[in-house]
Amino acid sequence: MTRSTSLYKRYRFPPSIIQHAVWLYYRFNLSHRDIEDLLAERGIVVSYEAIRLWCNKFGPQYARRLKRRHAGYGDTFYIDELFVKINGVQHYLWRAIDQDGEIIDVFVQRRRDGKAAKRFFKRLLKTNRDEPRKIVTNRLRSYGVAHREVIPGTTHDTSQYANNRAELSHQPTRVRERSMRRFKSSQQAQRFLSVHAAIYNLFNPGRHLVTAHTYQTFRARSFASWKAAAAA
Repeated sequence: MTRSTSLYKRYRFPPSIIQHAVWLYYRFNLSHRDIEDLLAERGIVVSYEAIRLWCNKFGPQYARRLKRRHAGYGDTFYIDELFVKINGVQHYLWRAIDQDGEIIDVFVQRRRDGKAAKRFFKRLLKTNRDEPRKIVTNRLRSYGVAHREVIPGTTHDTSQYANNRAELSHQPTRVRERSMRRFKSSQQAQRFLSVHAAIYNLFNPGRHLVTAHTYQTFRARSFASWKAAAAA
């Protein structure tokens, strides 16, 4: 039995349909019901609840495989935190991107104190395997604590406007949060955002920065990587 067969064992729908539904959900601002209708138009009758279960199960698996295949991030990390309400309780969504706009990590926590910042910095080192040359943050004191205790040899830039790149990177998350009518739990938020980040990195090569031909080449490579991650 192949690994691909075992991954989808006991599912009555072909792997290609499951993979496509999961891709649609994380790639575009669509609900499970939207995807149910899109598949129905193609003659594929599947409930939105089944699609939700597919996304919850297979999305994280695909994301882990995409991350293992990732070529690596840049040497400058832009880090910012965004507050989100989950079941009426304020949480903080910590995000780091590199100089090319790729999402390095997203982490949901209840606090934004020094301990929370250090926890996030350690996650970044585990994800990237190497210390960044430079980090750019706002002037939250927690970042200074984490910088001194976790990566003291890294340059720390807190100058005004330097971190606009990280602040703008939250916009896709806000769009999805509104369409999902807020996250229902911190676990759900972490699962969704981790998968969304991996697929966002794969399918957003900076279209406005390259020619149409180059973009088409990048897109073809992205689809090849997606198929490999979903089938493995």
